[in-house]
Amino acid sequence: MYKYKPKQIFASTLTASFVLMCLVGRAQVAGTNKPAAKAAAPAVLPGNGLAQHDFFYAGEGRTRDMYIVRGGKVVWAYNDTAGRGEISDATLLSNGNVLFAHQYGVTLISPDKKVLWNYDAPTNCEIHTAQPIGTNHVIFIQNGPEPKLFVANIASGRMEKEMPLTVGNTNSTHGQFRHARLTDDGTLLVTHMDMGKVVEYDETGKAIWSVAAPGAWSAVRLKNGNTLVCGKAVREINPAGDTVWQFTSADVPDYKFNSMQIAARLPNGNTLINSWVNQWNGKIDPSTAPVQALEITPDKKIAWALRSWADPALGPSTTIQLLDQPSVPEDVHFGSIR
Repeated sequence: MYKYKPKQIFASTLTASFVLMCLVGRAQVAGTNKPAAKAAAPAVLPGNGLAQHDFFYAGEGRTRDMYIVRGGKVVWAYNDTAGRGEISDATLLSNGNVLFAHQYGVTLISPDKKVLWNYDAPTNCEIHTAQPIGTNHVIFIQNGPEPKLFVANIASGRMEKEMPLTVGNTNSTHGQFRHARLTDDGTLLVTHMDMGKVVEYDETGKAIWSVAAPGAWSAVRLKNGNTLVCGKAVREINPAGDTVWQFTSADVPDYKFNSMQIAARLPNGNTLINSWVNQWNGKIDPSTAPVQALEITPDKKIAWALRSWADPALGPSTTIQLLDQPSVPEDVHFGSIR
């Protein structure tokens, strides 16, 4: 005769419940029923980590941090924990100086972190992009009620050029502009973030080319004449406005990220993409945080993935400037200004 065995039934039920919990991916957190945290990238990443490239690194975060990595080690660091704002743009010049836009101003510092030049944004204005022209000029865009492009002459201490820019909303300072870059022709590619387009301006302020680019954060002109636009996706757009190459997070389903800020085409034909994380949305868990950068081949394979949230903790990623070969990033011009 079958006998009722409550302990056995309880044990079997408990085992079945545990198996079911594992199958549905639920975390055993006392008093909660939250889904278990999922890794945002594979445990083993392609490439050689910090040693893949020598690079200069900066990103929008709660503190203003910049790093130089050589041979897989941090050899220089700038950490401002007392100021305010976020680093949206930064360039390491060939002489070792660093120019960076930090929301409430633009600053040029020496390798020993002494301030060589500084411009503070006026009240109700922000600055998120700046680029050196030689060693005596800086071009930058000032968001605000009267948005403008400026070219500052560091040597004379005066503004050599001021040019008004059109925006979608003069009352929405923070969302107007993020990134702008000079082309080899001496024109300026400006990403109108709040208008969903990229516009190319000449020295007189005339718009000579534009393309619709909803969600775009940055744009750079490639050697082949196309334009690489980065935002919700990375798109290579030809002069006619057609997309000839595109990369989205769906192309690499094992990697979870949703905010790409700056992309660059490398000499080997690969595309380097920064994957940003918003620190204002909550504390970042280093064990589950996404990769900070991806190097993508033309056929959308990952050649290198950077993930360094601890030892060293590089923080959110906005821009990576590769230093594998000597370069002169300040060797650019804006029309006649060199």
